[in-house]
Amino acid sequence: MVFRGDSLIPMLRIVVAKPGLDGHDRGAKVVARALRDAGHEVIYTGLHQTPEQIVETAIQEDADLIGLSVLSGAHMTQFRRLVELLAERDSSDIVVFGGGIVPDEDLPALTELGVAKIFTPGATTSEITDWVAEQFPEE
Repeated sequence: MVFRGDSLIPMLRIVVAKPGLDGHDRGAKVVARALRDAGHEVIYTGLHQTPEQIVETAIQEDADLIGLSVLSGAHMTQFRRLVELLAERDSSDIVVFGGGIVPDEDLPALTELGVAKIFTPGATTSEITDWVAEQFPEE
């Protein structure tokens, strides 16, 4: 837990990752910084990570959340594999969210897979940090 002003908020461990061949990580770095500024511990895995590497990092780091940034169009494949691997490793309690170029028509399918939230282009960092705070309210 961390004090922010007069309130106590939980400090979460959040893995931010760029899966696949996507080589643009500026947005992921901006989100990682915003989450750090909101008082969370952020582990940024870097570019070109496989879902296996991301899940392994999340488990080793005892992460509460995994945030994927996908701009390559492979969001359905990447999120599906990540969620499957979490289930195989008995780690489905790690909340998965993401952002990037994701068509609106794919959002329901991602929700069915177990992805908690997708932030599409134009989402602000405050929307992301506020959503994280809502998902893990003060206990």
